[in-house]
Amino acid sequence: MKKLDGKTAYVTGSGRGIGRAVALKLASEGAAVVVNDMDEAPANEVVEEIQQAGGQAVAVAGSVTEADFAERFINTGIETFGGVDIIVNNAGYTWDSFIGKMSDEQFDAMVDVHLKAPFRILRAASGFIREAAEAEAAEGREVFRKVVNISSVAGTGGNAGQVNYSSAKSGVLGLTKTLAKEWGRMKVNVNCVAFGYIETRLTEATDEKKQIDVNGNAIPVGIPSKMAKGMAMMIPVGRPGTPEEAANGVYLFCTPESDYISGQTVIVGGGLTI
Repeated sequence: MKKLDGKTAYVTGSGRGIGRAVALKLASEGAAVVVNDMDEAPANEVVEEIQQAGGQAVAVAGSVTEADFAERFINTGIETFGGVDIIVNNAGYTWDSFIGKMSDEQFDAMVDVHLKAPFRILRAASGFIREAAEAEAAEGREVFRKVVNISSVAGTGGNAGQVNYSSAKSGVLGLTKTLAKEWGRMKVNVNCVAFGYIETRLTEATDEKKQIDVNGNAIPVGIPSKMAKGMAMMIPVGRPGTPEEAANGVYLFCTPESDYISGQTVIVGGGLTI
């Protein structure tokens, strides 16, 4: 028996980077995974990788900020696998500027993807969770479900040039603590993982000017090599983390060992706390 056998896990932004590593980790421990990416190709590739390893997965492509995404995402998992057991709100990106040059669009974009989208997804799942918890309680059974919201050290300590991102990620902490209180009696553990410097396509050290397209906006990605080296020197363990190491932090809050832990934030940053 694997620790997550029979569980259905929903992971946003899981076609690439940290989200992909989370999806693969949960699948390797027995969970059926609902995979999401803005683009169909990476989402389908992760689904295929899980299936080839003997697991179960289904893809739901689209931006988490779309008005109908949350219901489509949750309903796909219920219709395909029959449950809602683990939700990992991972999708996101950064769009940096100092406050004097930051537009309303930049600020709103970060709030929409990092805070409003998780709220919508959890709201969409609430009906199923409530009904399932009531039925389980009537049968005298304790069945724990897991929510892991993703924040950042920018949300716990702030970061210059990221007032939009930091504000949204700080809001995730409030979302986590409040939902831990609302859903505790339904046996839902709601926790938060705040990442430090994790190497992904968004944070890779590069002196090239690279961009990704998000909803028609050209978003710069990557960190200048000199700056990346300086950031690495600030990390007590001496290097950035890998997506797999980040995923391990999320996995801890998805296991039965976390059944009496809720409303907490753990920084996965190699000792970096800002």
